Amino acid sequence: MADTLTQAARYAFDNDTEHSREQHRCLAAAYDTATFAHLTAARVAPGWRCLEIGAGGGTVAHWLAERVLPGGHVTATDVKPHHIAARAGLTALAHDAATDPLPEAAYDLVVARLVLQHLPERTAVLGKLVRSLAPGGVLHVEEFDTSYEPPLLTPDEESARVYEKFLDAKCAVFRAGGGDPHWGRQVPTALRAAGLVDLDVRPRIELRTSDSPGLQLQLHHTYHLQYQLLAAGMTRDELARVRALMRDPGFRAASSVLYAVQGRRPDDGRGAAT
Repeated sequence: MADTLTQAARYAFDNDTEHSREQHRCLAAAYDTATFAHLTAARVAPGWRCLEIGAGGGTVAHWLAERVLPGGHVTATDVKPHHIAARAGLTALAHDAATDPLPEAAYDLVVARLVLQHLPERTAVLGKLVRSLAPGGVLHVEEFDTSYEPPLLTPDEESARVYEKFLDAKCAVFRAGGGDPHWGRQVPTALRAAGLVDLDVRPRIELRTSDSPGLQLQLHHTYHLQYQLLAAGMTRDELARVRALMRDPGFRAASSVLYAVQGRRPDDGRGAAT
């Protein structure tokens, strides 16, 4: 069991397990509404050529496809894209953003939601995404900074300690795969360093309760990542206790900060990353 953590895959949430559909459902319930609002602000329109990497369950790609027709197209990629349902204006491709090429100057919009912070090669992949933008194209990135997500109301101090241990263990799982769970705060400067302009930075924090999608996602992670969390130092008893805590109607916690950042490749092409 101790080897489980050190052998973690780059992306902790395997897209091909019995937990995958629930992972996608929770992500969509927790974050789609805000993502769609940000993309609406980007003025997605018919005729746009769009790319989403790490498309997961495909809800964002489907939303885009509804808005780029007629004349536009959405390419949705994932290492395992079989969860993305077919529809007009959408192509799902098996693609590893870290190792596979992308066409250059090809897209009006590129979306990377909760992908880059999991990749050791995040800076190189970001450069690849910028180069894939047509001049004037928009890159939309969403990432977490999990350095702040404290419990606020718990039945006792021990419950707060177990919850914080769970958060620390999950961060350890991400780091074991080369991820950076705090990278969200660095996204604005990373996009600027990659040559993008007109940056729109929107941090978001929310209250987590037993019936909130964000906390339901956290609860799901105690199952999806169970063996990695045990390898990171949690006990089965602690997992059972933190699950009970997250189901407690009186529990309150702050979410981590989710940064949604958009940047535009300059029309003169200077946004190409080197």
